[in-house]
Amino acid sequence: MQREINSIIASVATSDSAGVKLRRSLGSRQDLRLDPYLMLDEFFSDNPDDYLAGFPAHPHRGFETITYMLDGHMRHEDSNDNRGDLGPGDAQWMTAASGIIHSEMPQQTQGRMRGFQIWLNLPAAEKMKPASYRDIAAAQIPEAAIEGVGVVRVIAGEFVHRDKRITGPIGGITTQPLFFDARLNPGAVLELPLPATHNAFAYVYEGEAAVGAQSKVLPLRAAGILGDGSALRLRAGAAGARALILAGLPLREPVVQYGPFVMNTRAEIETAIEDFKRGALGAQHAIKKPD
Repeated sequence: MQREINSIIASVATSDSAGVKLRRSLGSRQDLRLDPYLMLDEFFSDNPDDYLAGFPAHPHRGFETITYMLDGHMRHEDSNDNRGDLGPGDAQWMTAASGIIHSEMPQQTQGRMRGFQIWLNLPAAEKMKPASYRDIAAAQIPEAAIEGVGVVRVIAGEFVHRDKRITGPIGGITTQPLFFDARLNPGAVLELPLPATHNAFAYVYEGEAAVGAQSKVLPLRAAGILGDGSALRLRAGAAGARALILAGLPLREPVVQYGPFVMNTRAEIETAIEDFKRGALGAQHAIKKPD
């Protein structure tokens, strides 16, 4: 059964942290989510004034952040003494869980900065586990080259297409996330199975694509929320397309969000705020100054 577009969440221009300009689709309002996904931001600019301020030290608790770079160079540092440098094609999977303070700062003064940040919820039973993170170099992200169709990068989960079965570097997560980046040739059709148990959406960030048997066009820089089914059909337009395809097992738990904290109850949010104020989420001074 082919999945069709149920609804479209257009991205809106906004800025975050110290003033980085970006476009936000999922998460632009708190009712515009897709369990277990909380937010999708796309940042892209050739103007350093749009990104140089970066994302200075700030806290998180209760969810995971996924950063995926297309162009540019961003450095990550956190209060657990982790440090990573993300370049083109790299990804980072950070589990904030019980709490962490981190920063993401551009390491360039000119040129293009382009990429995504996605927030993925954690189940209640895992929100207070220790924080962790993993950098994934571009060379560690496998690609499926499909003759006459294009190339699909597999960041998380398993990608299946006819005789191809490729597993990404991220797995073993309760929400069983799938995260694919598809680059489709002009007019090409990508067909792939998606678990019927999962919520799913697609986000076209270059070119044009249509979804499902109804060939409904998904507007550029909008999240197409997919209906029930066990397969996805994506047809590229005349200029080709690049699209993110994401899916996850819904948690079906209450979501209470206050800025960078995502918990299940208001009382847990209040605790997170108090813990941050007293330094229990990690000290900002633990984040080193640039070399």
